[in-house]
Amino acid sequence: MQNRTYTAEAEPGDEVTVAGWVHEIRDLGGIAFLILRDATGKIQVKFEKDEMDEDLVETGLGVSRESVVSVSGAVEEEPRAPTGVEITPESLEVLAPADPELPLDPSGKVDAEISTRLDNRTLDLRKEEVQAIFEIRAEILRAVREYFREVDCTEITTPKIVATGTEGGTELFPITYFGQEAFMNQSPQLFKQLMVGSNLERVFEIGPIFRAEEHNTPRHLNEATMIDFESAFIDHHEAMDVCEGTLKAAYQAVAENCEAQLSLLGYDDFEPLDESFPRLTYEEAIERVNATGEVDEQLVWGDDLSTEAEKALGEDIGSHYFVTDWPSEIKPFYIQDHDDDPDLSKGFDLMHPRMELVSGGQREHRYENLVAGFEQQGLDPEQFDYYTKMFRYGMPPHAGWAYGVERVVMTMLGLENIREAVLFPRDRQRLSP
Repeated sequence: MQNRTYTAEAEPGDEVTVAGWVHEIRDLGGIAFLILRDATGKIQVKFEKDEMDEDLVETGLGVSRESVVSVSGAVEEEPRAPTGVEITPESLEVLAPADPELPLDPSGKVDAEISTRLDNRTLDLRKEEVQAIFEIRAEILRAVREYFREVDCTEITTPKIVATGTEGGTELFPITYFGQEAFMNQSPQLFKQLMVGSNLERVFEIGPIFRAEEHNTPRHLNEATMIDFESAFIDHHEAMDVCEGTLKAAYQAVAENCEAQLSLLGYDDFEPLDESFPRLTYEEAIERVNATGEVDEQLVWGDDLSTEAEKALGEDIGSHYFVTDWPSEIKPFYIQDHDDDPDLSKGFDLMHPRMELVSGGQREHRYENLVAGFEQQGLDPEQFDYYTKMFRYGMPPHAGWAYGVERVVMTMLGLENIREAVLFPRDRQRLSP
């Protein structure tokens, strides 16, 4: 729209045209106000009924909430107005009327169940608090990309339609691909490893993954956005350094650049992550969990960390932390084992006190060991020939990790449901919108 002024830019003495949504109408008798909302904020439009054109007043006060309107007029100082200024309209055009009966209240005065909000996500996103979540999410992605470039990574994009799964045939969504079976990729893991075998060496990807998990919890999704990193000539310790760096960069950027959004969400005391993340071995972790006395059954070697165990350990540590040196049997085939102890892997997880965020480790780069890992986990190496054969042509030592953007947003902002960090979630019950 030509000559449009955003509400936040309207100054006393200006003649402006603003456009946006009707947030609220307040009729006080001889005088009435229309509150117009756009991407930058709100502005008050004043109607003095006895001194204005009757049609203009009727149009302005007869429009329903959330209709899209354009208002032209003079900006005047008004300390009692929500933003200290108001517009006396010379014209008002209804660009798109809204039905008077709305499925939810975008003003936020009336709460709605999350299912109703997700069914009407466009309306839901008109609420400042909801917008704030996605502005923070965008800042996280910007900061992470910038950090990756600072550590000499190349951004890549890998296929999302594949012939085989990253970790076998479970948790895969099958599709028909020109008459043959294919799958939606559950991870770029194998492709990013192939890339570090090229001359790119150090890569990252931010993109969707698809997992046909049967989970139906507040922290699981069937489509998620993953941040993946892989680098040649580093070990799992150096990979953890980069991982920690990305999270610290994200928190720092949000603290510096999202003050208004954090305030809307009640985080006026938001702090960056200044301290180094503790690194516990798996053995130390299960001993520490057991010592809390907060789990029903004591953990033994080989157990995964249950939700109960994660909660107990998170409360005990009180910050982000790594768990390293996991048992080989519970880590994927591509994670390298310690040469002096094949029962112990070089895999690691990064944990927030509430939940797991990151899975990573040093990868097995030796062809014979990699093929043996496939067989040990009951997978057919021939189905992954496109991947394994490249390890015969000089694959360097390498390590990497991945984490979901949604879990970072969820834990950073204390959201109760991961779906609040996704524009249009995909889970077992939701395929639309």
